[in-house]
Amino acid sequence: MGGDRPTGGTGLTGESGHVAGASGHTLGGVGRRDTVAAVVHQWQTVHPDLDTGPMEIIGRVNRCAALLQQAEDAPLRRAGLSRPEFDLLAALRRTGHELTPSELARETFSSGAAVTKRLKQLTERALVERRGDDRDRRVAHVRLTDAGRDLVDAVLPEQLAYEGAVLSGLDAPQQGELAALLRELLGQLEGRLGALRS
Repeated sequence: MGGDRPTGGTGLTGESGHVAGASGHTLGGVGRRDTVAAVVHQWQTVHPDLDTGPMEIIGRVNRCAALLQQAEDAPLRRAGLSRPEFDLLAALRRTGHELTPSELARETFSSGAAVTKRLKQLTERALVERRGDDRDRRVAHVRLTDAGRDLVDAVLPEQLAYEGAVLSGLDAPQQGELAALLRELLGQLEGRLGALRS
């Protein structure tokens, strides 16, 4: 959720994360209409020899992510926070101890430069504070201020309720099945793609 990941290049999303136009037909008339089905159908017409099955999954994951980002997380917006800023505060709250900027980058799947910028903004708002390492002046340790902790604790219940409302179209068994499938996919990707980056 760090906001630093690309959305892909199959024509399903534009560079800004907005979805390219499509008529929204479903294949074979089965299931709910969505824009990805139309894009897949168009590619099948252009390249009937290609297996577009992966696009049905990756395209929808990217599309869902784009829509969730565009919704801007209403409770966070009311608190004057962006999702990446909240992720930093939440990482400090849930781990319960100080973190270095590089550790925060790993915790929030963000670049070091992005974390540095966000920490500057949060420090100016007195939500986090930094202290130098006793042995290495190049290393900083970041912790929540009392105001930062109180803000996370106040916003989190509202944010979870908001996210629950977003998912309310799926019943509990469907949400459980989706969570399990995404957990399996994410675990595989973190292992495979993480190894490629190292």
